Amino acid sequence: MGNRILIVDDAAFMRMMVKDILTKNGFEVVAEAADGSQAVEKYKELKPDLVTMDITMPEMDGITALKEIKKIDGNAKIIMCSAMGQQAMVIDAIQAGAKDFIVKPFQADRVIEAIQKTLA
Repeated sequence: MGNRILIVDDAAFMRMMVKDILTKNGFEVVAEAADGSQAVEKYKELKPDLVTMDITMPEMDGITALKEIKKIDGNAKIIMCSAMGQQAMVIDAIQAGAKDFIVKPFQADRVIEAIQKTLA
């Protein structure tokens, strides 16, 4: 497969979980970012095929980062990650151009399904 993915989450253990799911399923994790501003920089630098983006982060939140990345690349493929109860933010993210969202705690099959559907 070899699709290149950027993982964005302020929680290191969440990044590790997502990375584990992705690498086991043949995806290449090209970078990780701990906040939205890092995500925007890494996106510019690496142009990944897909980004998994946490919504709630310090510095710059996921929705702001999503909008910034979409300005750089209108075709950017971004999947939002949210905890339960963040429906309003998920709707904002989809309206801002997110392709899908996955809910924490992550189920590996749902993560892979969302990514495969977005990359298809």
